[in-house]
Amino acid sequence: MTSYILFETAIGWAGLAWGDKGLVAVHLPEPAPETARRSFLRRFPDAVEGPPTPMVEAAIAGIRELLAGEPNDLLDVPIDIARVPEFNARVYEIARAIPPGETLTYGEIAVKLGDRLLARDVGAALGKNPWPIVVPCHRVTAAGGKLGGFSARGGVNTKVKLLAIEGARVLEPAPVKTPPAKAASAQPSLFD
Repeated sequence: MTSYILFETAIGWAGLAWGDKGLVAVHLPEPAPETARRSFLRRFPDAVEGPPTPMVEAAIAGIRELLAGEPNDLLDVPIDIARVPEFNARVYEIARAIPPGETLTYGEIAVKLGDRLLARDVGAALGKNPWPIVVPCHRVTAAGGKLGGFSARGGVNTKVKLLAIEGARVLEPAPVKTPPAKAASAQPSLFD
């Protein structure tokens, strides 16, 4: 059985799903809890909302710290790595070792895997990362100071905001888009 919980962070409502072997998924913060719940249940329609285990409580505390700008590498958060292909697991292991505020390129991870020509495969694996933040795919950039892609809602803007929270130096500015008019929010969101 997969259980899930939503929780508030400094930048919105995030979610975690877990099973017996660790976290199954992380859902990046959304502006409102109902938006987060709908998005989460699209990915895991059979998940049951439930009380957090001690492991989940520790993961929530660590994610809250990180999203509030406090360094936390989240390496103590167990993930159910058996759910992903072996190549992806190797990519995620390398990405997890990138400290908050630092980055590696897709090519640097490819070299660590033994073949610099695997950079596109690294990007594809990170695009399927079920544990964003815990497996910090936002800390992986393209060569030459370019940001590269980010498959989460908000795209590259979300990546830039996560890196800024961690104090990472970003060489390429986020794309500028004119947001639609909206009511003022009490808390900042990844998607503003």
